[in-house]
Amino acid sequence: MNDITKKLLSMISDISGEIKGAFNIREDGGCAGRQSTENVDIIPKVGQPGIDIIIKPGTHETVYIPACVTKSNVDDLVYNDFYVGENSDVVIVAGCGVHVDGEEDSQHNGIHRFFLAKNSKVLYLEKHYGEGDGSGKRIINPETEVFAEEGSTMEMNTVQIKGVDSTKRVSKAELKDGAKLVITEKIMTHGDQTAETSFDVIMSGKDSSCHLVSRSVARDNSKQVFRSYMRGDTECYGHSECD
Repeated sequence: MNDITKKLLSMISDISGEIKGAFNIREDGGCAGRQSTENVDIIPKVGQPGIDIIIKPGTHETVYIPACVTKSNVDDLVYNDFYVGENSDVVIVAGCGVHVDGEEDSQHNGIHRFFLAKNSKVLYLEKHYGEGDGSGKRIINPETEVFAEEGSTMEMNTVQIKGVDSTKRVSKAELKDGAKLVITEKIMTHGDQTAETSFDVIMSGKDSSCHLVSRSVARDNSKQVFRSYMRGDTECYGHSECD
């Protein structure tokens, strides 16, 4: 990996030096490094960009899957699917950094799907960051889909630090009996930046719950849009808050 990727990794994933455990580092649309473990298999997809992350039942590990764009004129699209086994308790560290050094725009579009088996637990950490002296835009568009089986838990902590000119953030989820989804989002925009956030959650299982808090700061001429939709089909609990 190049020096810009190393710098971005420290900003978005707190990675410095050797990575212990399973990881996949994406650089300018390609793979800059990949490692599986005994309990976590990372397998490249066939026919489309992206990886399958297969986590065995009962696993307690941290998995790193950051993506970096280090130059102008990069249009990156990736599909990552996570299969989390029963009774697992894992931390997934994602994040995206975009560095632009020219007049052309660069963007990363990440589509992540999570399939949580019964009683599994995931803590998902994601930071977004843009930098560089170029006049091109830094664009990050994440899409997350969660399919939570009985008794599973997904906690998402997402932060947009600074430097991202445009972002469209889409999160969807379906929760079965007793499943729980907690989302904490923090976004800061400045200059003429724009940010759109959209949440769509269906609580189809009895005693399922969703707690969603979005905290935003829009400085200068920047604009932010927040949309939140929750549907409860049975006895459940939902809370949506935008500060």
